[in-house]
Amino acid sequence: MIDIEDESVLAEKKIKTRLNKLQKRLRREMGQAIADFNMIEEGDKVMVCLSGGKDSYAMLDILMNLQKSAPISFELVAVNLDQKQPGFPEHILPAYLESLGVPFHIVERDTYSIVKSVVPEGKTTCGLCSRLRRGTLYGFAEEIGATKIALGHHRDDILETLFLNMFYGGKLKTMPPKLVSDDGKNMVIRPLAYAREKDLEVYAELKEFPIIPCNLCGSQDNLQRQIIKEMLQSWDKAHPGRIETMFRSLQNVVPSHLADTNLFDFKGLSKESNTPDIASINPISDGLMSDRIDILSM
Repeated sequence: MIDIEDESVLAEKKIKTRLNKLQKRLRREMGQAIADFNMIEEGDKVMVCLSGGKDSYAMLDILMNLQKSAPISFELVAVNLDQKQPGFPEHILPAYLESLGVPFHIVERDTYSIVKSVVPEGKTTCGLCSRLRRGTLYGFAEEIGATKIALGHHRDDILETLFLNMFYGGKLKTMPPKLVSDDGKNMVIRPLAYAREKDLEVYAELKEFPIIPCNLCGSQDNLQRQIIKEMLQSWDKAHPGRIETMFRSLQNVVPSHLADTNLFDFKGLSKESNTPDIASINPISDGLMSDRIDILSM
């Protein structure tokens, strides 16, 4: 007969095993994303942007884990933007970061008042809030000499943005895993580009991160992104594997089979000039299995 103490020990071992397995998966996916897009190089100073949410906590945690065994040397510095939201628990992040021993900065900017004074009551604040936040963080990255700015967007965020741009913006684009800012002064990376949100949710729970909710926009209803998120979640539930396939499509683009004349010379296309492209040689375009390794399912 197993007593209560034994049950507690077994439960603890089960949780630890689950955490280790999940950490290895997230570490592998992040490592693959970093390698695929050459996100971090020798001597980089990576500014890790922390919001107090599950994704940025996980990003910092796994980056610190990778840093210990990486074949290159790079710095990590955590940065949080305190936007002066009412009731924001200012003590949580400093205490957590001090416990980790990671260098960090808390940047104080009252963007909350700006957003509330500009955006009419009832309208979504996400657009303006994100622009103000991004501008502040970009400027601070230059101040501290950061060579890369790491944001905690994951695979689901990237897909949601793809559909947001299609449905509401008429553009076929999303958040790239790596990009240079419009002014050319900052390099932005998204190390969680291959990570699934549901894995990050479980990881945050198991690691017991001190989550800080966003009171500025989190209570708003019917946000366009939330609508897209619910659509994707319903597809994932009804058709397991669809999300993975959709994300894989972002890495298998065939310009000649779209309709953008800036990407492909349709006017100059002729039988004489036509050459086989990826669509004619990639077996997946004919409905067959591809021999490409899907790191998301490893």
